[in-house]
Amino acid sequence: MSTKEETQASLPTQRLLGKVALVTGGATGIGENIVRLFHKHGAKVCLVDIQDNLGQQVCEKLGGDPNVCYFHCDVTKEDDVSRAVDFAVEKFGTLDIMINNAGISGSPCKDIRNADLAEFDKVFDINVKGVFLGMKHASRVMIPKKKGSIVSLCSVASALGGIGPHPYTSSKYAVLGLTKNVAAELGLHGIRVNCVSPYATPTNLALGHLPEEERTEDAWTGFREFVGRNANLQGVELTAEDVANSVLFLASDEAKYISGDNLMVDGGFTSVTHSLRVFR
Repeated sequence: MSTKEETQASLPTQRLLGKVALVTGGATGIGENIVRLFHKHGAKVCLVDIQDNLGQQVCEKLGGDPNVCYFHCDVTKEDDVSRAVDFAVEKFGTLDIMINNAGISGSPCKDIRNADLAEFDKVFDINVKGVFLGMKHASRVMIPKKKGSIVSLCSVASALGGIGPHPYTSSKYAVLGLTKNVAAELGLHGIRVNCVSPYATPTNLALGHLPEEERTEDAWTGFREFVGRNANLQGVELTAEDVANSVLFLASDEAKYISGDNLMVDGGFTSVTHSLRVFR
């Protein structure tokens, strides 16, 4: 092998080279990891969020690269989503990948009689309407091109009951339904539509119901220990980067014939039950 060939062989493959992606909720957590990973793999990335300072910081941490930009966008407002898509297209020339990542978990409520309808509406506005609007306006750009990839963040709560509050769980079932239905429509245009469903991931969303001052190191340790005990796959901790890697796969041409899928990133959590203690 020549020196040139050795150099090329040692370089990591950039799986999104030349692609343009828009990532909602890209300022923190899984969204930030998606932005960083997409950038690493050669994509031009527009990250959108309502957390302006944090969004700008992500761009700065990536060295102020002109191929990464921030745009303020509230995903519950159609005009915001439409303008975000237009901004990405104007800046980078097109839109190849739409990542609907923005979402909230809502507050815990163990008694449906005490459920707050305003809380229910807020979760659905962000988790469901936000995803729908992302799909709608990405389609506006992708349909004429007859190609594109739309990936939405779902949850293990899309497959099992009893994992989260009612608004959160029902919103994730809705995201899965949207994914399958929009995949049915957009297949005609060569556009792939998928979602990713991770197990509990240590991001601020996991402790989003707690005031910031209560998100202590002890709280994070307790969270990790709890999800670790209840996981199927033992000895491995799921990270936001692991979820981002799954999104990268579905967004890339390596998944060119995958559409309508709900990729479970859960170590088998939704495939098994240990309630009968057969193996534990």
